[in-house]
Amino acid sequence: MSKHGTARGRRAASDWVIGQLRGLASPAPGVFSERRSVERRRRRWWSALYGSFRPRRRGTRRHEDSADFQVLDWHSSHLLIVAITIVLLCAGDAALTLRLLSAGAFEANPLMAFVLGRDAALFAAAKIALTAVGVVVLVSFARYRFLRRIRAEFALYTVLIGYAVLIGYEFWLLRGL
Repeated sequence: MSKHGTARGRRAASDWVIGQLRGLASPAPGVFSERRSVERRRRRWWSALYGSFRPRRRGTRRHEDSADFQVLDWHSSHLLIVAITIVLLCAGDAALTLRLLSAGAFEANPLMAFVLGRDAALFAAAKIALTAVGVVVLVSFARYRFLRRIRAEFALYTVLIGYAVLIGYEFWLLRGL
């Protein structure tokens, strides 16, 4: 009888594994009902939004997961400072660009030149909004490694340095007027 019970138990376990691989939602052997009402791993955007207001995850669960993209809901505080500084420098760049345009300069970015032809306020709003969206994406990917070597966090620092250099260049142009 023990041979039949063991074989029956193995068959039940392998049937369960095959059902799981086929995507059938049945509880494990010995479990009477599934406790979860919603598969939480399928709701990535909800998890990211929920985690923005109630953060828990500060790192990956396993070391081998660190190479893949992992959505974290707790980032280092220095990234907030970098992100806010980038957006503020972008707003300063928009104001200085408008000042330079009034003195006879031209917008080098064709997309922004098109928006600028419509309305100056729309130009500033679009410039700041596009930069802010880009910053949010870079912060979300802050621990992701491009080509498994370069952390996306360094892209934030590169953008910050680029905006600082651009603001310095615009002040240099304004001083020449």
